[in-house]
Amino acid sequence: MRFVIIGGGPAGTEAATTAARLGVDVVLVERDVVGGAANLWDCVPSKAMIATGGAMSALSRIAGMGVSHAGGHLDLAALAARITGITEHLEGSTTDILLSQKVELVRGAARLDGPHTVVVDAADGTRRLDADAVLVCTGSRPRIPDWADLDGDRVLSTRDAYPPKALPEHLVVVGSGVTGVEFVHMFESLGCQVTLIVSRQQVLPRKDPEVAAVLEEDFLRRGVRLLKGARAVGVDRVGDIGDWDGGGGSGPGVVVRCDDGRSVVASHALLAIGSVPNSEELGLETAGVEVDGSGYVPINHHCQTNVPHIYAAGDLSGKLPLSSVAMMQGRKVAEHVVGGHSVAHRHLNYDKAASAIFTEPEIADVGLAEADAFAEGRKIRVTKVPFASSARALIDNDPRGFVKIVSDPATGVVLGGSIVGRNAAELISVLAVAVTAGLKVADIVDSMLVHPALAETLAAAAD
Repeated sequence: MRFVIIGGGPAGTEAATTAARLGVDVVLVERDVVGGAANLWDCVPSKAMIATGGAMSALSRIAGMGVSHAGGHLDLAALAARITGITEHLEGSTTDILLSQKVELVRGAARLDGPHTVVVDAADGTRRLDADAVLVCTGSRPRIPDWADLDGDRVLSTRDAYPPKALPEHLVVVGSGVTGVEFVHMFESLGCQVTLIVSRQQVLPRKDPEVAAVLEEDFLRRGVRLLKGARAVGVDRVGDIGDWDGGGGSGPGVVVRCDDGRSVVASHALLAIGSVPNSEELGLETAGVEVDGSGYVPINHHCQTNVPHIYAAGDLSGKLPLSSVAMMQGRKVAEHVVGGHSVAHRHLNYDKAASAIFTEPEIADVGLAEADAFAEGRKIRVTKVPFASSARALIDNDPRGFVKIVSDPATGVVLGGSIVGRNAAELISVLAVAVTAGLKVADIVDSMLVHPALAETLAAAAD
């Protein structure tokens, strides 16, 4: 059996290595970067910049920990070299793993030419690959609205900011979802003045309002300006912002116009308003694969398209745009290709995927949200404990945030939870295991956890 995978991101590489271990002849085609453009050009660089910003923020926090003098200077060139080094290392290690599993790696742009043929335009010519099964997982790219004219200098997409050519004096971030708030945190921690345009009345409109409130409070404390109830409709480059802001600034910049008549004058604007799937020029229609009106490829619980031997995974599938989800999809596709679904097989439950937002404080959640439960009229038990009660949080001089656990009042089974605070992305793993395995709050309470540790707050909330 030959299994051809189009796209070398988290879904593609996981599918390739899993299928290869199961004895399948695997060909992986990638046109850009092994490891995935969305992962190595978006996720990893942004988290590297956030880590640098976090280190700078820590210098101010340790002033309350008995350290009398602390300071730091950002070196953009060193930061750029660090990001490049990390991405190159990850691409190299991923490539080594693929080759060690005997996966044939083909560099080039691939497209379907019928249901069982993949054509690759490579540097050394065109190749035609016969395929018994195909996985399409070509990821996504930043969405750019018609009203924005990107120049990569003053008007930026997210991929223009890793790192920026120069640190913005005043950055306007358009988009208050996960990506937007991460950029607000990132650039403010690096020393920039930041304004966030919030189209609704809270940041992170799809998240728990209590969680969003903690982040908003922290943003305001740090001097971030929140422009709520405003939707950006245009951005213009100007030669001198002093002509627009009443003399408060000078030099070239941008003016971001909103639908309610308000505008923001700044040195730079960054658009973080979602993504679009890379489904064009893949020959999907030629192969008979259905594509919805937004460019996503609908799939069933096995990640199959309407053409049974053609699968889709990752951002292209329109499911949760998370690397962890893409990897799990890739693994399940590989198992299905070899017939592994005929034995005990757990289908993916996207409602149980853990996610995190790498702001400061961090935010993470998993499973059933409190607001969704109430909207469904479902009976739940909600317990919440602040990190201010944690000895470890006080020792670290960072008591912000809380742990919230949602459980079934009749059975005690953990249904979901939210964490906002230091190391939330790590701590949520405990609740993710509980939600996936159907554990009870008593199982967390009865676990003898380390003291002093932030994880103790999980047990306190479960009690």
